[in-house]
Amino acid sequence: MKHIRNFCIIAHIDHGKSTLADRLLGATQTVTAREEKAQLLDNMDLERERGITIKSHAIQMEYTYKGEKYILNLIDTPGHVDFSYEVSRSIAACEGALLIVDAAQSIQAQTISNLYLALENDLEIIPVLNKVDLPSANPEEVSDDIIDLLGCKLEDIIHASGKTGFGVDKILEAIIEKVPAPKGNVDEPLQALIFDSHYNPFRGIEVIFRVKNGEIKKGQKIKFMATGNEYFADEVGTLKLNQVPKNVISTGDVGYLISGIKEAKEVKVGDTITDAKTPTTNMITGFENVKPMVFAGIYPVDTEDFEDLRASMEKLQLNDASLVFAAESSAALGFGFRCGFLGMLHLEIIQERLEREFDMTVITTVPNVSYLAYTKKEPETAIVVNNPSDLPEPSKLDRVEEPYIKATIITKSDFVGNVMSLCIEKRGIITNQTYLTTERVELNFDMPLAEIVFDFYDRLKTVSKGYASFDYSPIGMRASKLVKLDVLLNAQSVDALSALIHEDNAYNIGKKMCEKLRELIPRQQFDIPIQAAIGAKIIARETIKALRKDVTAKCYGGDISRKRKLLEKQKKGKKRMRQVGNVEIPQEAFMAVLKLND
Repeated sequence: MKHIRNFCIIAHIDHGKSTLADRLLGATQTVTAREEKAQLLDNMDLERERGITIKSHAIQMEYTYKGEKYILNLIDTPGHVDFSYEVSRSIAACEGALLIVDAAQSIQAQTISNLYLALENDLEIIPVLNKVDLPSANPEEVSDDIIDLLGCKLEDIIHASGKTGFGVDKILEAIIEKVPAPKGNVDEPLQALIFDSHYNPFRGIEVIFRVKNGEIKKGQKIKFMATGNEYFADEVGTLKLNQVPKNVISTGDVGYLISGIKEAKEVKVGDTITDAKTPTTNMITGFENVKPMVFAGIYPVDTEDFEDLRASMEKLQLNDASLVFAAESSAALGFGFRCGFLGMLHLEIIQERLEREFDMTVITTVPNVSYLAYTKKEPETAIVVNNPSDLPEPSKLDRVEEPYIKATIITKSDFVGNVMSLCIEKRGIITNQTYLTTERVELNFDMPLAEIVFDFYDRLKTVSKGYASFDYSPIGMRASKLVKLDVLLNAQSVDALSALIHEDNAYNIGKKMCEKLRELIPRQQFDIPIQAAIGAKIIARETIKALRKDVTAKCYGGDISRKRKLLEKQKKGKKRMRQVGNVEIPQEAFMAVLKLND
């Protein structure tokens, strides 16, 4: 056991985690030259296309150091704030972390928040300065920043380059020397932590675990403690580039388990695996439940696909434990799910994965957050409002509270003005401003979560030319003046387009929504009024004009009353049509409402 090292790689987006992981795999000869490709561990098509890591990937490497063989279990983690739950789960399975900092970009918001996650779990931190070969690299200054942040010595910082492979041997040496070996007792009853799982259509659910105590053998009868279900370990093994079956996985090691589980509900990430005959008495404290930040409805395009969508969501939840969902129904869209996501990117990725991996075409409704509504009735009770349609009538409503967050934005000093005006436009209150260096500023704002949901991150990147980095944490509920904005199409309210909005922004957003829908809804045979309303008061209106046949084409000359008669007749027909006609809203219209500023 003293020859095992478990470590993960943490950093901000694009600081070179996956590239450095490639170099480590190459240096330990885990992959042959033929199998090598850039971002080898990002095996999902979506990850390769976008150039981001979405899932944590575990892989085992072997390395000989000073004549002794060591087993190194590496977990490559994502960098986006939307996938921070993946990072926190990976950290729980490790004893050490490589904290990678880009020598050109320096420390950014996610670097700091991932570092705190690692320190909370008492991990040994090895600072690595990556991309030192870049012409724009500034290793001396960035090293000073790292020393201020970590309090380490200058010689502890390893200079490396993922592109050229410089410094990789030093990193491997530091992992073996500094990362502590796993603690645990082989003779105790089996106790293993599930930190990831995914669905294999041929073999059922594959569980990825880390053994804390005892050992797990092939064919052993095991028990999942959270659900109480028992299974046989049909196959256990370690994760190289492909799965390598083994007879036994011992204390401190990371491996996978296949036991033919078909039901997605039976596996919970964070659960403890133990022996069925002599179970351990203490469960490993799992992961804290994820707090979704953004809520949106996901509906099948065809209502008959509802059960297929449920099965797909359950399988996806296995692979992405931060997805939370519950069934709901809507008047306009039928049956679907109310889903909780960690951010807008997460929502986009889930929608894309449903389409690619499960062939499910879905409609996504306007994302929102959950509010608390207090009625005037005594004693005071709070109603949780996840969907704008749950909001009580204005006459019965006392106040509405919305979730606030503490936002930390690190940016270059040139962009402070732009960033501040963006945050103030989003109802943010500045609480602190610190100059980390003469060039870099940390700004703290208290902001309503609802304002971030839409397009805040994209716009922050735009106003700061991509330099600003953003991180947030919830700070509780505060009372706000919120109103429910309804969109009426042909005098019918479309519940999927309703939103809870701050009173000051309601008119602008209503007007923009109407204009956007007017562009996107195809013309019909009758006039379609698009209206934005608060309660019974209409605040904006656009009209989609009807397609009209030229009914006067056959009139040559004659009195004007002949033409008028034909036009009046057409008008009557259109009026009758409008009473019976219903309007189909295209999928783009739902998505376009999210991007009102484009």
